Amino acid sequence: MADRVLLIGGHGKVAQHMTPLLLRGWNVTSMVRNPEHADEITSKNKDHSGKLNMLIHSLDDITSESDAKAIIDEVKPTAVIWTAGAGGKGGPSRTYAIDRDAAQHFITACARTPQVRKFLMISWIGSRRTRAPWWTDEDEASNRKIWTEVLPDYAKAKLDTDECLVGMAAQRKDWQGICLRPGILRDEGATGKVLLGRTPARGGVTRADVADIAVRLLESDRASGYYDLLNGEESASDAVARVLREKIDCIEGEDVDAIVKKYKL
Repeated sequence: MADRVLLIGGHGKVAQHMTPLLLRGWNVTSMVRNPEHADEITSKNKDHSGKLNMLIHSLDDITSESDAKAIIDEVKPTAVIWTAGAGGKGGPSRTYAIDRDAAQHFITACARTPQVRKFLMISWIGSRRTRAPWWTDEDEASNRKIWTEVLPDYAKAKLDTDECLVGMAAQRKDWQGICLRPGILRDEGATGKVLLGRTPARGGVTRADVADIAVRLLESDRASGYYDLLNGEESASDAVARVLREKIDCIEGEDVDAIVKKYKL
């Protein structure tokens, strides 16, 4: 029997690229808020080897770890992917409620559920407290502008969530906490060419390529940690093989010990 993945935020653009890729080898439960979106996703994903189920549930209703655990218990996944977000709707309070609180409820519920072995978070490339050691001054300036002027609440919410994932993964050794961190998202088709690992803070990547890399990382039993992603010149398969072989983790430069102390399994 194929493993089951719970795809949270199933109607998002990255998730919709991801769904047919996952269905090649997984059974998928796609969680959406709107029943009309469920019908749309189902109609686009017929004739795959994996089975697609739709779950109608709003993340606005996830206000505790027990709320998230109830969904985990219903779906019984072995892997969970978070591609959801408030998307700027509802102001800062909803951004924190969805991108931080609901996401962390799912992370902690999954980490405490032995059946769930993997959690993949779609984050963003600038989600870190300190300047990455490989960044240029221009990279740092660009990132600081996002943090202070463009999307400060989103940046704070995502960082707290990414660190929760790190903390949980550090304490449960049989659990893969994968944080994929793309640059500016674009809508062009997949290029199959990426820069994965230690990248500049500036640049873009297609949503289709994000989906491709995400599924490749999820399929690996060795993926864990931070992976920054832009479009580049290396094939997707070679890039994933390289970062796994070289054990690249873009959390380099962050205070991991301090992060782990904040989050208790």
